[in-house]
Amino acid sequence: MLLKSFFIGGYPVVALGLLVLPFMAAIPLPNWLLALSIFAGLPFPLFIGNLFLYRTARTSENLNFLFLIPIAMLLLAITGIIYSATTFSNALFPLVAMLTAVVGNLVYVFWYSRFGREKNTLLEVGKSLPEFSLKDAAGNVVSSKEMGSQASLIMFYRGNWCPLCMAQIKEVAAQYRELEARGIKIYMVSPQSEGRTDSLAKRFDVNMNFLIDENNQAADTLQIKAENGLPMGLQVLGYDSDTVMPTVVMTNDKGVIIFADLTDNYRVRPEPEDFLKVFDAQVA
Repeated sequence: MLLKSFFIGGYPVVALGLLVLPFMAAIPLPNWLLALSIFAGLPFPLFIGNLFLYRTARTSENLNFLFLIPIAMLLLAITGIIYSATTFSNALFPLVAMLTAVVGNLVYVFWYSRFGREKNTLLEVGKSLPEFSLKDAAGNVVSSKEMGSQASLIMFYRGNWCPLCMAQIKEVAAQYRELEARGIKIYMVSPQSEGRTDSLAKRFDVNMNFLIDENNQAADTLQIKAENGLPMGLQVLGYDSDTVMPTVVMTNDKGVIIFADLTDNYRVRPEPEDFLKVFDAQVA
């Protein structure tokens, strides 16, 4: 996870640098080659920008466009060089930029995005919610027994810095009246500070409980802790390096787990309608 932290902390900057690298060549390059290099480098910055600007809650599993477009541009560039007066040595900078985009995007999709979770026997459907304690923004202790005393939706999210987490919380907030009408109490849990938790609660201003998992104690107990899961560099904003793997658990009013989503890909998350379907199926 530490290597992943460094990767995601640095690769977005590298991806932007790849857009200007071809222009640093010592000799003028054909416009078609520069255009291919730019098209190869654009998918990742555009993808990250979309996450933050449009607050996307989930993506496809493999994000094929992220690596297929750079691969296509690289192959076109190689073909063009073979059938033109441009030599491979003169085209070194754009070729390096395109190859780096291909490799970097593949690493992001198939390595960084995956947690490699082991089977979690604590959060299996049909089992009782394990014992753990959390705190609210005022410092009051909230136990899992209290949370399981009525139908509950418990969402562990990474923090205010995670755009997918914020988008997912927004979806639940938009749906909270339907959940509340079914007697489902909503808990949003993260290891971030009281101040950030409180500001997030005020931002949504709905009847959801925003709780704090100090030092990831509950995440550790539930085996959903992500050591060094914070992108490198965000520590300067006051976030702890350890965070949590996005996890959603639903219980009935007896504290028995009726739904558990332990995604192994932080970009793949349940749809908001799934929670209503699970509960309605239980009471049908």
